Amino acid sequence: MKHLKNIIAICFLALLFFSCKTKEIVIEAQEVDDIVTYLASDELEGRDTGTEGIEKAATYIENYFKTIGVQPYFDTYRDSFTVKGKNAFNVIGYLEGNDPDLKNEFVILGAHYDHIGFAEAVDGDKIANGANDNAAGVGTVMTMAKYFAKTKSNKRSILFTLFSAEEKGLLGSKYLAKTLKKENLNLYLMLNFEMVGVPLVGKDYTAYVTGFEKSNLAVKMNEYAGKKIAGFLPKAGEYRLFMRSDNYPFFNEFKIPAQTFCTFDFTNFDHYHKVGDESDIMDFNHMANFVNTFIPAVRKAVNAPTKEIQLTTSK
Repeated sequence: MKHLKNIIAICFLALLFFSCKTKEIVIEAQEVDDIVTYLASDELEGRDTGTEGIEKAATYIENYFKTIGVQPYFDTYRDSFTVKGKNAFNVIGYLEGNDPDLKNEFVILGAHYDHIGFAEAVDGDKIANGANDNAAGVGTVMTMAKYFAKTKSNKRSILFTLFSAEEKGLLGSKYLAKTLKKENLNLYLMLNFEMVGVPLVGKDYTAYVTGFEKSNLAVKMNEYAGKKIAGFLPKAGEYRLFMRSDNYPFFNEFKIPAQTFCTFDFTNFDHYHKVGDESDIMDFNHMANFVNTFIPAVRKAVNAPTKEIQLTTSK
């Protein structure tokens, strides 16, 4: 009997240890800094589609996925297409769900990794590095991939999808959305991250949701997080941001909640499509906090027993 009690005690401690280890996985500011700083470096020359710079960015993302144990969804990590005769490719990592039934449903976590290349020169600098737009979103998706790869805490399958040619008219996401629709992918949800490198000012939420009224996404994410992390920004509707990022093709093709989280509020960042969009003006403590704040809500969305996030209207 004493032997049995010892075994039970050891099993309990082991369970507690591994549970605590999962909870202790926190994304550090330096991790996000490393990703964004490389992607927004002069070496990559603004990551324009079809250039050597975006090739380097794609290779970097692929190697990151390999290192953390995220597999390619297709035969390789690259989902290839062409843009005006130039080679382009989305980069897609895949983590199978651990529930025998729910793993057949998918959640996409996405961001575009391309930018515009060059812009009007300032003091001899003409490289539009695209740190906030959108290396910051890429860093968010990549570090979330690291979290889920380490914890294996996803019941549904996840596609970590970095899009090319967003700046050319959402071409990468349009291509992939059509491909996955033809494959009859059972897509539950698409969460996109765009320009999250600096915090909102004077808001009582962490990020706003584009197309706020189209689903109960914000309500559920706040419920999952246990605090208000997703809110409504009137200017997002005024500027039709719901239709201007990579969530939109998935909304069109699949008729599911497909929305973008953003912290650019038109007052807190002056370098949109300019050479001043450099990594040294990003707030990496904010970014780490953003990722760590959103992960628990994303995890609950991925693991919900039913499709709790739903479209609310046909608007």
